[in-house]
Amino acid sequence: MAEQADTVAAIDCGTNSIKILIGSVLPDGSIDVRVRESRVVRLGQGVDTTGELHPDALARTFAALDELAGLVREHGVPTERVTFCATSATRDARNSDVFTTGVRERLGVSPRVLSGAEEAALVYAGSMAGRSVEGPVLAVDIGGGSTELVLGEGTEPRESTSMDVGSVRLHERHLHADPPTSDQVAACVADVEHHLDAAPVEIGAARTVIGTSGTVKTIACAAMGLTSYDREAFDGAVLPVEDVRRACDRLVALSVAERRALPYMHPGRADVIGAGALIWSRILARATVADVLVSEADLLHGIAATVPVGTRGDRP
Repeated sequence: MAEQADTVAAIDCGTNSIKILIGSVLPDGSIDVRVRESRVVRLGQGVDTTGELHPDALARTFAALDELAGLVREHGVPTERVTFCATSATRDARNSDVFTTGVRERLGVSPRVLSGAEEAALVYAGSMAGRSVEGPVLAVDIGGGSTELVLGEGTEPRESTSMDVGSVRLHERHLHADPPTSDQVAACVADVEHHLDAAPVEIGAARTVIGTSGTVKTIACAAMGLTSYDREAFDGAVLPVEDVRRACDRLVALSVAERRALPYMHPGRADVIGAGALIWSRILARATVADVLVSEADLLHGIAATVPVGTRGDRP
């Protein structure tokens, strides 16, 4: 395909999944999305324990990246307009240089390893682009290795934090039984509460809470009773907090096999969704809002919208 002058490609490689967005940035900062795809690769397998990226996790991630590189070529996105961002697992791993080399070989760009603060700011930018809601606004992104909380007004973030609690990290740390025992759930909740107590973001000050990330969207599917992972159905949905928290409780109580049987559940998320649900439920317990807004626009949209054309990516 011929090169598209206005087309950008943003890739977000997190602890559990790698995602790509190809599209054009509109004047209001929102994205005209042409392609959005995700692969569950579990790059963060064991990182919380070993401090290193596991060879099997790297192999899965590189195989997925070969596919995503094909999409970049198919849509004619030039290298200078490709941005690859990596988050929690890569921040924490001692051998992240192996990952960096593999990305460069496949895409011709070096990954930008986001700090927690940078990740939080991009989450807010993505979730707020083209949106007008009552402030203060709390944007929440629950990833595999970390959870970002950002409180702001309009397009301006005011307070933010990146907590080292995520669905993969807490699953590996606490939820070893299938389904998890009450003691394991209590230990996971205590871990989440400890991090929330230390967070410099006043959750209760928010008049609007926006949830992004695969964890939040999957729980939204549960709360809405959807028969598939339907982006059109949940994007922009305003859900009662109590419905969402009840859905969290149901998911935590299920076995992995029962979760995999749910029509909206990605099989690569079924084992860790319980930990993600506990994080989301405890955040919402501290909020003073009656409803939560679900946003398909997330960190990936923030990456695409906030990096100027012409400086996308780091050439080796």
